[in-house]
Amino acid sequence: MSDLRIDQETIAPARMTGLLLRNETPIVPKNSIAGRSLVAVVAIMTFLSSLTVGAVMLVRAAATDWQSDVSREITIQIRPVQGRDIESELREAGDIARAFPGIADVRIYSREESASLLEPWLGTGLALDDLPVPRMIVVRLAPGASADLTQLRTTLTGRIPGATLDDHRAWIDRMRAMAQTSVIGGFGVLILMLVTTMLSVAFATRGAMATNRPIVEVLHFIGAKDGFIAGQFQRHFLVLGLQGGMIGGGTAVLVFALAGLVGNWGRGTVSGDQLMALFGTFSIGIEGYAAVVAQIVVIATVTALTSRRTVNRTLGSVE
Repeated sequence: MSDLRIDQETIAPARMTGLLLRNETPIVPKNSIAGRSLVAVVAIMTFLSSLTVGAVMLVRAAATDWQSDVSREITIQIRPVQGRDIESELREAGDIARAFPGIADVRIYSREESASLLEPWLGTGLALDDLPVPRMIVVRLAPGASADLTQLRTTLTGRIPGATLDDHRAWIDRMRAMAQTSVIGGFGVLILMLVTTMLSVAFATRGAMATNRPIVEVLHFIGAKDGFIAGQFQRHFLVLGLQGGMIGGGTAVLVFALAGLVGNWGRGTVSGDQLMALFGTFSIGIEGYAAVVAQIVVIATVTALTSRRTVNRTLGSVE
């Protein structure tokens, strides 16, 4: 009798598999309302998570570019002092900077260039002679070289009254903090998306189990193992997860592609140049598209594993 029982437990799942193949009737209906709703939920979650990852990558890349550009430049400001010739002081400050090792280029801004920098705040037709507006010198550091900025600052302030040197460290620290905050926030949003997807799949699986409970009980009665039943649900929800993931991920890819095209069309305009300065070309590159594909696979896998876990826990209550 024990041998007979073992044979039945071994053969029953195979018989059920053959029955499913012959009748082509799966345990879980393919085109149910709950299934379509779950595909929509997974698509929305994948779309939002893909947008989050893409936005984080854009901000991080832009912040890295900003840090790279700002860290290679320092600014010398010469404030006008009564009784002193600011033009001669500008030339002297430029000569001092050029004499220091590690300096690649020194550019003294003219009156017209200084006025153009202030136009967004003070308007056009600005007369610098009427205002104590400081003049600026932009100094670029040589790639890979380290200049003694402390000594340069001391020399400038000692020889030229009103001279200040700004190495933009405060801005670099702020940009680094912003990039780290965006990455942490992006990971937090992704975790929330995955948790929401898991809860949605769990509810959908329980609903499918409740709808097909008589079939599950019959399968138990004739000897089908829990692994066989759970595998049917897992394959069903894996397909749903892949469908929703591909819809949501594909839509996100189209959004980034359209954003890149719009950014290229707006190049050369004031608003377009400002957006490109902040976020780059809106292109997430190969790494971004690979991240979207990885999210589709992860969400589909999470959907399948969540359904299997839910089925296994639910089958424990089936007698």
